[in-house]
Amino acid sequence: MTDELFNLRVGYVTFKNPIAIASMAGINDSAFANEYAGSAGLVVMGGYNLDDDTNRAASQLIARGRGEFISQDPIKFLQDEIDAVKGDCVVAVNVRSATLDPLLKAAEIASNAGSILELDAHCRQEEMIRIGVGEAFMRDIPRLVDWIKKLKETGVVLSVKIRANVVDDVQLSRIIESAGADILHVDAMKEGAGTDLNAIMRIRDSTRIFLIGNNSVTDFSVAKDIFARGADMISVGRGVLNNADLINDLVNKVTAYQQQIGWYNSPKHICGGEGDLRALAFCCLPVKPCAVHSKIKKLGLSAQEFANMKMNFARGTMLEYGDSTCFGSLVWCCKISKPCYLRDGVLDMLGMSSAEYMRLKKELATYILDNAKIHVNES
Repeated sequence: MTDELFNLRVGYVTFKNPIAIASMAGINDSAFANEYAGSAGLVVMGGYNLDDDTNRAASQLIARGRGEFISQDPIKFLQDEIDAVKGDCVVAVNVRSATLDPLLKAAEIASNAGSILELDAHCRQEEMIRIGVGEAFMRDIPRLVDWIKKLKETGVVLSVKIRANVVDDVQLSRIIESAGADILHVDAMKEGAGTDLNAIMRIRDSTRIFLIGNNSVTDFSVAKDIFARGADMISVGRGVLNNADLINDLVNKVTAYQQQIGWYNSPKHICGGEGDLRALAFCCLPVKPCAVHSKIKKLGLSAQEFANMKMNFARGTMLEYGDSTCFGSLVWCCKISKPCYLRDGVLDMLGMSSAEYMRLKKELATYILDNAKIHVNES
């Protein structure tokens, strides 16, 4: 398995695959990571409490039966935890502090170690919210923006973890991206509904930030659904506790899938109502009323401009061919998972594999978003 298979890079880190273990307070520390991370591309340890206020709040949580990490010297403890992780996965530390200075020190430690700092704007426990951490950040935008900017001044690769369906997900995600965060880690939680796939898709259609999707990942079918709504990576929480082989199973299956089709997180089709903007790469010529028109309108494009854009990209590539297809070019053809003897006949004639076809479609999707009149974080 090589880094180049997935080509997942953010700042100074390279992920060998798009499978992560999420932070779990009181559970996911270096010992847990060494036992359960296996072949994961990322392990997010924590949440770690970095100051007196968060350690006191953690003590209150422990008193009522929740797990937490408490230490006498939080900064040294954090350094020791990062140093103790074995293996070749990227390490991230999910951290909480009611004051900025400990976070800045943690950022320097993470940066020096080639690790990621993850700001916890996710915890919903009242003891933490009361002191201004966790979900409190989602309702205190000026402070969140200020702290993101100051943390990024240290040079650290910065992730921000949030919970969906608490505030306006789209507005919050755009703010976090504009403030300079590198990664958005979204717990796509919807009470009583498992993973909120629409929340992932809404965020993907509104930002270009590296996106980690989290919630209820118990097998590859769930992971694949989250990938198909635009997540660059998925993270697993308590599913690991129920299945110690889950991480390795997910890595093996996503690797095989990537080798087979060349675009592991390729989107659903737009005409089915589940595809994000990247799925414009699979849309046919917009000659009749359909969902494609509302999508291209979000990018400030007319039907003709969209058509011209796709044909401009196709020129000089293998997507230019396909006289026998519905619209005379592979650029208008659908996702490889959808059976089509016309498309497949052209691919066979060209000697082009499914993975090569899908890699070109991925490049096309990026080209469309890059050249839109209205960019996704502005629409």
